[in-house]
Amino acid sequence: MEAAAEKTLIMIPTYNERNNVGPLVTQILEQGDDFDILFVDDNSPDGTGELLDELARTHAPRLHVLHRPARRGVGSAHQAGIRWAYEHGYNALVTMDSDFAHPPSYLPTLRAAAAGYDIVVGSRYLKPDSLADWTPFRKILTRVGHFLTVTLLRMPYDATGAFRYYRLDTVPVAAFDLVRSTGYSFFFESLYVLNKNGFLIRQIPIHVLNRTAGASKMRTRDVATSVRFLLLLCTEQYLRPSHHRIAAPTHRRPASA
Repeated sequence: MEAAAEKTLIMIPTYNERNNVGPLVTQILEQGDDFDILFVDDNSPDGTGELLDELARTHAPRLHVLHRPARRGVGSAHQAGIRWAYEHGYNALVTMDSDFAHPPSYLPTLRAAAAGYDIVVGSRYLKPDSLADWTPFRKILTRVGHFLTVTLLRMPYDATGAFRYYRLDTVPVAAFDLVRSTGYSFFFESLYVLNKNGFLIRQIPIHVLNRTAGASKMRTRDVATSVRFLLLLCTEQYLRPSHHRIAAPTHRRPASA
């Protein structure tokens, strides 16, 4: 299947999100008809995959489902969805969560902000009230992660969030080939690689919501793994500065040291 030249793909990983995906599809489709949707489901035991197949039949040919045999991590799901987008000829990709933390009403703004940029990041830190609906624990955890990525990786972006726009016609798949993480650290590692290779990154402010149904998938060991991976990247930027450079990137600006 070849995508229309100007269409954008919206990619959403799912695991046990049966109560969210139906309303989410409805709200996404209300934002316009010039994009398609791909769900990447990791064999959800609550029947999310089966429901998505029903929705795909209802909304064909715009809605697609990529089934994976088991839970392999949110970063792995993003990698699978990103590769699917390249393989099917899309020149733009939006990634977002399935729990309504990223309101679909932001989609037109996110895409419009991409003019002249390679990546647009929906940032939770550009406005003081962006996390107002979150619990105190989630706020603390997220702000600590943001502080660490800004301080250790020297990136002034919201590097731990999934709400992003990628220009696949300017960012080669080789950039994502350098990303090793299969868990939540995928988000800051992928943005680190893109930043190191000189791609233009823009942020827009977003107000994120607390999940409407289901439970968070992040576990304590996911946090510990992300911290270890963050320290590894911090070490590599000094000891192996060329390790995260693609062979022949199309630079929009000089790559950072």
